[in-house]
Amino acid sequence: MTVTLEHYILLGTLLFLVGVTGFLTRRNIFLMFMSVELMMNGVNICFVSFARHFHDMSGQIFVLFIMTVAAAEAAIGLAIILTLFRNRQTLNADEFSLMKH
Repeated sequence: MTVTLEHYILLGTLLFLVGVTGFLTRRNIFLMFMSVELMMNGVNICFVSFARHFHDMSGQIFVLFIMTVAAAEAAIGLAIILTLFRNRQTLNADEFSLMKH
């Protein structure tokens, strides 16, 4: 059995859907952050699989930029989450709605 483009697209789609489901159902800020990372990885798998299928390097280069932005986002996001936890002693997203005012 060979692994085809459809297998990779299915894997990327499943990862993206697990990320969306996790983001919409969880109230923990850290788990929501991890769900966004899952969604980005699902998209990256789709980009790389299309780039390989069409023999075009632009998809892989785009994934490299996405991974760079994701690394910076992870560092900044985790710093913000840590600061919020130190100030509020909770990671519940509903508790942070007070920051609007």
